[in-house]
Amino acid sequence: MNIMEAPVIIEVRHNTGVVALNRAKALNSINLEMVNIIQDALNAWETDESIKQVLIYSTSERAFCAGGDIRDLREAVVAGNPEFGDHYFQAEFDLVNHLGTYPKPVIALINGIVMGGGMGVSMHGSHRIITEKALAAMPETAIGYVPDVGFTYFSQQVTTPAIAKFLGITGRRLSPADMLWTGIASHFIRSADVEAFTTTLLQDSLEAALGEFSTQPAEASTLAAQAESIEATFGQKTWALIDAALAAHPDVAFRDEVYQLLRQAAPSAIVATSALMNANREAQDLREGLDNELIMALHMIRQPDFAEGVRAAVVDKDRNPQFGSVRAEEEYAALIKK
Repeated sequence: MNIMEAPVIIEVRHNTGVVALNRAKALNSINLEMVNIIQDALNAWETDESIKQVLIYSTSERAFCAGGDIRDLREAVVAGNPEFGDHYFQAEFDLVNHLGTYPKPVIALINGIVMGGGMGVSMHGSHRIITEKALAAMPETAIGYVPDVGFTYFSQQVTTPAIAKFLGITGRRLSPADMLWTGIASHFIRSADVEAFTTTLLQDSLEAALGEFSTQPAEASTLAAQAESIEATFGQKTWALIDAALAAHPDVAFRDEVYQLLRQAAPSAIVATSALMNANREAQDLREGLDNELIMALHMIRQPDFAEGVRAAVVDKDRNPQFGSVRAEEEYAALIKK
């Protein structure tokens, strides 16, 4: 295979290990091959004293990474091989933990869509640099699944538990200003400066690049403007209490927006996400958070809602999933406590 056709291009440039996500037609959806390529590179660079930092970016102008390769995962599950998912998630979550505990700076440069698994290879790094083209979300509840790749732990470290639970349950899209306000992103540069920023980063230093090009987005965070309403509703412990608080909330526009987002979600995934977020509010570190997510992930992919949700979203694309019933939140919580 020509190196430029590889799904991930691995290079060393000056003192930087470079990871270029290169599966543009699939919006860099991460599959097991990509996970293994990145993990092998990180392993090699970790003890290489000539490598001082790692840069992760996308060769696509549309997306940094739109998530995990859920189409392949669904096919395996439907074929009676959910163990494929077990192996995939274990490898992916190990990579996420490695990135989150890496002893050298890890710089993610996000100049497009970043969702799901893409958050896993970006938000845990030391520097999460975005442009005005960045758009982030964790839309897993819409496919009968739960937010993963460390989001249910990390998001509660950088913002409040209520904001984190709101984002995880609703899958609401985040603007660049929202990403900075929550702490999911750490720095902002203009997309017109990406090439110059990268050159300065590689040839001089990260500090010099940030010093020259770091700025702020023009628009304010709409999420920040909704913070009071989010805290009053999603600050409740269980989904049942959140639902009741939403029904009684006086801000009709906010309430209607949330209900519109929730119409896309599987009821089972909403309740499971609430239970998972509660568990990871108490997690001691990223590894524990990922382990809790893994338990829930392997349970959810074995449920009919997952196959149906992926069918409606990416296979048939009719956006009309027929989701099933939901368990009590205590039952989802008990899965993690076993």
